[in-house]
Amino acid sequence: MPEVHETRRVRLKERVNASGSASALVTRPANVRYLTGVAPHGAVLLLGRTEDLLVHATPPGTPGTATAEGRPDEALRVHALPSPGGDPAVAAADLAAAQGADSLAVEEHHLTVGRYRAIGSVAPRLRLADVGGAVEQLRVIKDEEEISCLRIGAEIADQALGELLESILVGRTERHLALELERRLVDHGAEGPAFRTSVGTGPHSGRRGHRPTDRRVEEGDFLSVCLGATYHGYRCEIGRTFVIGTSPAGWQIELYDLVFASQRAGREALVPGAAYRDVDRAARQVLDSAGYAEGLPEATGHGVGLEIDEEPQLAPAAMGKLDACVPVTVEPGVHLPGRGGVRIDDTLVVRPEADGGPELLTITTKELLAL
Repeated sequence: MPEVHETRRVRLKERVNASGSASALVTRPANVRYLTGVAPHGAVLLLGRTEDLLVHATPPGTPGTATAEGRPDEALRVHALPSPGGDPAVAAADLAAAQGADSLAVEEHHLTVGRYRAIGSVAPRLRLADVGGAVEQLRVIKDEEEISCLRIGAEIADQALGELLESILVGRTERHLALELERRLVDHGAEGPAFRTSVGTGPHSGRRGHRPTDRRVEEGDFLSVCLGATYHGYRCEIGRTFVIGTSPAGWQIELYDLVFASQRAGREALVPGAAYRDVDRAARQVLDSAGYAEGLPEATGHGVGLEIDEEPQLAPAAMGKLDACVPVTVEPGVHLPGRGGVRIDDTLVVRPEADGGPELLTITTKELLAL
């Protein structure tokens, strides 16, 4: 998609120039990849006054800048540092000054203090400004090629989870199940997991971000799983909860139905023009009204893309409104200490009602199955 990347760079340049800067330096890896299509380790992007440059340090013996994703487009010149050990960001600032720029917008939220000072010292005549979250804002609305990558990643995650559910689970450890899921993701075409896979059983179930342990699956347990696949750099997410080996107990059915109702309310609120906080409120108030306000996560969903947790945030204090073609998660959950809990997590794309409403990418059943 070389034309796409060039168009993205032009849009960023327009924002940077409008704010009074002649050049911009992009250092955050996901942002570099968004604007170039590739992101060799440590590479930075200079949107220069006279030309754009992908600046990177080439390890000894590495030919060119080929990566697993391919090469940058022809409109972008690659500048490799002559010797290893140099900082591409500092070198890019020097190149910006050599192009005659008097100002350079940088990603202050990504740079360390030491790196920021080094940039200032190598090009003291450059006025440093903050580009802010300009690239992240551009990344919020996805094009159909990006959504296609997310859709394929979701299919891979669904397939890996579906195969696991067909296997014998009793007696296996959380850690073993998580490792098997990650292997299955790769077997089905993922570059790898989108994040560390979470498997929680019994009293661990329903915990957000639970790290798998050596606890073994037992009959009657809740089993909660949260996983995601990375496909062409794009990351999706799915979370489901099941009961092991027997019919669910009354408290398990009640808790599951509550979280399911919360998740459904959040999904139904995903319409273009809806405030981020209103989507969060729709999911959260179902749990609040049932007495589970305490211990709920700060956000009931978030954007996904080249990173697993990106803008927008669906949270009580979040500012902004949804646009069409924005992929987000809706992932409420409740954990009861000592007993366990439920999490249900989907990746969806905001679509107008005329196009059928929100597009569900993760389609594994949300029925409370006894495995």
